[in-house]
Amino acid sequence: MNGRPEREVPRRDGPLVSIDALTKTYREGESEHVVLAGASAAIGEGEIVALLGPSGSGKSTLLNLIGGLDSPTSGDVTIGGVALTSLDERARTLFRRRHIGFVFQFYNLIPTLTVGENVQFPLELVERDADPARALALLERVGLAHRAHSFPDRLSGGEQQRVALARALVHAPMLVLADEPTGNLDAATGERVLDLMAELTREASRTLIVVTHSERIVAWADRALELREGRLVAWRERVGTE
Repeated sequence: MNGRPEREVPRRDGPLVSIDALTKTYREGESEHVVLAGASAAIGEGEIVALLGPSGSGKSTLLNLIGGLDSPTSGDVTIGGVALTSLDERARTLFRRRHIGFVFQFYNLIPTLTVGENVQFPLELVERDADPARALALLERVGLAHRAHSFPDRLSGGEQQRVALARALVHAPMLVLADEPTGNLDAATGERVLDLMAELTREASRTLIVVTHSERIVAWADRALELREGRLVAWRERVGTE
């Protein structure tokens, strides 16, 4: 995937991702619902981190805040030296397009675009003359180059998630965020997708944060964090540690 035009990237002094005292609250009628209550963490460049916690603990909310898809009630997110929470909506969108890749549980592929066009799409958002060969090269890596002209509804769930992974990596983001990437797959297919995700992100030295409720992901992550009562803590095995 050569021939990429030079572009300015954020500086990377210190941790790639800094999460500082994030809070997120919602109003529910007359009451206030606290989702995050001062979550903080530092994540290094090239690190793979699993984010665990039960359903409703705030994992997806935290991932959306890290990715600039939502704004916190208070606190800061800094990525590559850029204070994401201080940017306006347009600037956050541009930053997200250039520097963050997303993998979602339900794939979020565009049904009217072919597989190749779906993978190419992030490139077209950030580069005027994006090279289609780069998208095809990543499809080759995930074993789906032969499906480049197919539409998403002709693919299995595992195939669609591999396309989504290629799409998340095609613009060489510094950070990849995966929200329950195996939640809609059977166990065997999920394991294959996880192995491929780990392989490709490590190979490219990308930072990866994987939101999950499955403790099996901990086996291939560098580190695991858990959301407990709105705060991030080091994950511990339950047996003999409580």
